[in-house]
Amino acid sequence: MMVLGLQGSPREKGNTSFLLSAFMDEAEKLGAQTHVIDINEKDIVPCKEYTVCAKHGFCPINDDMKKEINFLLRRADVIVAATPIFFYNTTAQLKALIDRCQVFWSRKYKLKLTDPGQKYRRGFLLALGATKGKNLFDGVNLTAKYFFDAVGASFEGSLTYRGIEHAGDMEKHPAVLSEVKEAANVLLTPLLGRKKILFACRENACRSQIAAAFAQRLAGDKIESVSGGSNPAGEINPVMVEAMSGKRIDMVFRSPQSIEDALSGGKPDTIITMGCGEECPFISGVNRREWEVPDPSGRSIDFMIKVRDEIEKKVTHLITQVGF
Repeated sequence: MMVLGLQGSPREKGNTSFLLSAFMDEAEKLGAQTHVIDINEKDIVPCKEYTVCAKHGFCPINDDMKKEINFLLRRADVIVAATPIFFYNTTAQLKALIDRCQVFWSRKYKLKLTDPGQKYRRGFLLALGATKGKNLFDGVNLTAKYFFDAVGASFEGSLTYRGIEHAGDMEKHPAVLSEVKEAANVLLTPLLGRKKILFACRENACRSQIAAAFAQRLAGDKIESVSGGSNPAGEINPVMVEAMSGKRIDMVFRSPQSIEDALSGGKPDTIITMGCGEECPFISGVNRREWEVPDPSGRSIDFMIKVRDEIEKKVTHLITQVGF
């Protein structure tokens, strides 16, 4: 399970950074992988309102959103956004990232494509402000609600703190660590008990990506499905993306990875291999199955669709077998 933190403050090692770090520490204690994006250090161009995303489902701006962040938002099981309050909302840095997520909103609501991860992905807000007004967090909570919806995550709530103005105030708060621990446990515990399945093929560009996506869509709240390749390609197969769109499944913001990287998040309960032969790993105590599925790389869209449908049937049968 991967927890993605969005550090929205432009101040290094400030109160927001402390709060997010405390949350991530608790997530790691629970067994999650964590990754933090320091947004102030990233190249994120504000939305230019080109409207390309509404028409075609992609943004033409070539920055860190396109190169990295969009993929991490799709990969994450849990997204935690952290920000100080600027005029009743997020910082400009975090707001720029949120505005650029219009591409996710467009793919979801304009193109009618579904991210399989939205079945289980969770979003949480950490926010703090210097003043103590009762409406201090109204704006940021509303922004968070629609941001998480756009990226395919349920908004599971927030931890908010008033009167945090000076350096070290958050660290001195008498209840922050216990409140963060409780929030992390409530947020992550439902995802910790899932069975883990690794789908492996040669390039991690078609077959294993398809299988992982179907497992996510059908039982992602009960199965943590990951995929990897013995010789990963540079990018996913665009014909596969087209074929999966026929099932209304959005595969655009996915990238191939090695089997070793797929295993870095912990030992799976089951490994399903598809064509990687002896290069696929043997792990003691792990159930391994081989699926005879032809490699669709370089083949027609019709052939890809046949492979897609065959894999869907196999995944459906697998989930039925293990009681999901």
